[in-house]
Amino acid sequence: MTELSKSRLGGADVSVIIPTKDRLWSLPKAVASARSDKLRMQIIVMDDGSSDGTGEWLRTQPDLEVVEGNGWGKPWGVNKAAKLAYGKYIRFLDSDDWLNPGAIEEQFQMAERDEADVVVAGCDFYEDETPAGNEPWVTTDDFIAQQLGETVSSTYLAFLFRRSFVEEIPHRTMFPASDFASRDDRCFMLEVALKHPKVSICETRTVSVRQHKKARLQFQAGLRRDGTHIQQLYIYKQILALLEQRGELTVRRRKAAAKMLWPLAHWISYTHIREGAELATWVMELDPEFVPPEPGLLGRLYRKAGFSNTEKILRMRRQLLSLVPRRRPA
Repeated sequence: MTELSKSRLGGADVSVIIPTKDRLWSLPKAVASARSDKLRMQIIVMDDGSSDGTGEWLRTQPDLEVVEGNGWGKPWGVNKAAKLAYGKYIRFLDSDDWLNPGAIEEQFQMAERDEADVVVAGCDFYEDETPAGNEPWVTTDDFIAQQLGETVSSTYLAFLFRRSFVEEIPHRTMFPASDFASRDDRCFMLEVALKHPKVSICETRTVSVRQHKKARLQFQAGLRRDGTHIQQLYIYKQILALLEQRGELTVRRRKAAAKMLWPLAHWISYTHIREGAELATWVMELDPEFVPPEPGLLGRLYRKAGFSNTEKILRMRRQLLSLVPRRRPA
């Protein structure tokens, strides 16, 4: 019997799911950070069709379980990996990030002690390997409002989840009328919040998030960026509709959603002013007391000229600036 078979029969304390594609430059550090000499670990790497030698490296790591994504994308692969998870708790880790020393052990102990469904925490940010600040966890008495955008909610990569609590919540690739492939983590956390988890707060920042300019699994540019904005909008439409059906769409949660949706209206208006204006109108319906947060002249324009006129002015400004020749560096 292999060591992996013995581990599966005996269970695991924590399962860690790491999706990756062409990140051999960072994957070994992520994997190493997920190992523990104090807990029984299951580490599952979802390789979504890498061509940089990732597959060959994974075959040299006998303690890993590997899922072949075959190019179907992160959510599909993470869902497939989650079905193989057998740890009492589960967590997710991007292959360009890493867990901080002792993070898994500390959160596991808290979860056991408090019988928590989710152990939340903050994160550290890095520019490649250089520290670039941190994101402390902000304590809140309304987990749903926080996940909607009321306060800082860190990243779910910093969280530990009770597997039995989240195993019915997928990383969604499809939802009514929308593909959520690049906003699957946001949708996941909102659905977790809707289940009213018992939350414990870990004061230690548990994950290091690396900012870099290499390719990412999520969409970030051009048409795909626009698709990401649409996905975000449909997520909020769906979640707020569910809250309203359940009688849980409080004024506080409306305000939290409005706070998040306002900048989204602006980004959508870069290419589609009418749709952006419709979203801005919805923001005002959600929170009749909402005041555009932009400072100075821009804020006054939004308040006095209205959303559509302000976005038209901003578009004309961008067009004029695009006609100005850029100076070459001396």
